[in-house]
Amino acid sequence: MSATVTVGKRLIPIEHIALIEPFDPAAHPRMQTERPFKARIVLIDRESVLTEEALEAFAERHGFRLLSEDGIATNPAIHFSVAAFEPAEGFNPTKPYLSRLSWRDQDGNAQSKLLLAAPESVLAVVVRGEPVPTSSAEPAKTNVRRNRRQRSNPTPA
Repeated sequence: MSATVTVGKRLIPIEHIALIEPFDPAAHPRMQTERPFKARIVLIDRESVLTEEALEAFAERHGFRLLSEDGIATNPAIHFSVAAFEPAEGFNPTKPYLSRLSWRDQDGNAQSKLLLAAPESVLAVVVRGEPVPTSSAEPAKTNVRRNRRQRSNPTPA
């Protein structure tokens, strides 16, 4: 992991980057540029910088953790916390968010991002650096099969 990221003429310390998310130019029709921006670098203070580098390439090059369900990559150097998300009364999000990813900026202010992934998945990938957890039913089936095999081979008396 290099200590800085260069975007155009701007040098960004890696520890100032919270996450990187996809950028869809079609969603911003009033933006006039010839540059093929592919991702948005979100700094810990929520300021953002557009980059022409693909999210996956950026994540791999800088050792970020990819949360594929949301299509984001997070910086393992940032201390994140995860909470289950339930919309407050009067707030009707357009997407079925399940979790809130939170962190603190340089001034100690709370910052956050709503995510589609389940809180357990976000915690595993973003905080612990584990692969995306599978459902709890899958390991149970495997264990049952092992137990049946063991039982079918009786031990000599």
